[in-house]
Amino acid sequence: MKYAYYPGCSSHSTARDMHESAFAVARALGIELVEIDGWSCCGATAAHQTDRVLAASLPAANLLLAQRMGLDTVVTCAACYSRMKAANHEVTSSPDMRKKVADAVGQSYDGSVAVRHLIEVLLEDVGIPKLKSSLARSLNGLKVASYYGCLLVRPHDVTGFDDAENPTSLDRLVEAMGGKSVDWPCKVDCCGGGLNLTRTDMVVRLSGSIIDMARASGADCIAVACPMCQASLDLRQSDMRKKSGKSYDMPIVYITQLLGLCLDIKPEKLGLNRLMVSPDAVLQALSSKSERAAT
Repeated sequence: MKYAYYPGCSSHSTARDMHESAFAVARALGIELVEIDGWSCCGATAAHQTDRVLAASLPAANLLLAQRMGLDTVVTCAACYSRMKAANHEVTSSPDMRKKVADAVGQSYDGSVAVRHLIEVLLEDVGIPKLKSSLARSLNGLKVASYYGCLLVRPHDVTGFDDAENPTSLDRLVEAMGGKSVDWPCKVDCCGGGLNLTRTDMVVRLSGSIIDMARASGADCIAVACPMCQASLDLRQSDMRKKSGKSYDMPIVYITQLLGLCLDIKPEKLGLNRLMVSPDAVLQALSSKSERAAT
């Protein structure tokens, strides 16, 4: 299994833990991720708020590079995934937009490069049976609130990924790892991620309500697949404490970090040491028993 890998800007900066855990998991499962040579920013989240042609052209430029590799493009950031899927939708549904994008990037792009999130690859190409047989450890019933955010599954006619209102892909991975997927109503609520630098107060309010509901639903941690969501929910917990006086102490982990632990990859190789909120509750759950995940 070989794919063109688009890391996006955050993977080499604020979301190195996402990047490292994705590569560690991929290696363990026989997935080869080949980073696209010469990749550039996809424009998330600013471009699509300012210029529609720019918003389609920035991802298209990267997809043209992937096209030369003859491989499907895999991303780990939900925002990058959204923008690339949107670019494909734009150029395939509008001849006028396709021409404008071609003028902008200097080459015609037909929207034919398949864009997939790593979660899709894990579920569809690796598959649950192989995934479960590869696990060395179980989540031992760890209660996980799977959080998809706004961009991974919306809009459905663009992403075509999971149910837009009640997605289950992350939940299926959690259950396969021996965890307990929490039934809760905030799976696709907005965390305010795009406002982290401009409206911190709104991010604190939105993300705080999400963590409140996860806690009320009995979750031990929240699993994410987006660096913006992770930053809002993890980094901003200190701001939430200042505003409300509540000590949330809710670990916010990437789904690849959970999977990496179950594959017996060392926590530091998964970037767990970079989390603002300690992942000790997660680590303790995994160390409480030594048996393999249920098959």
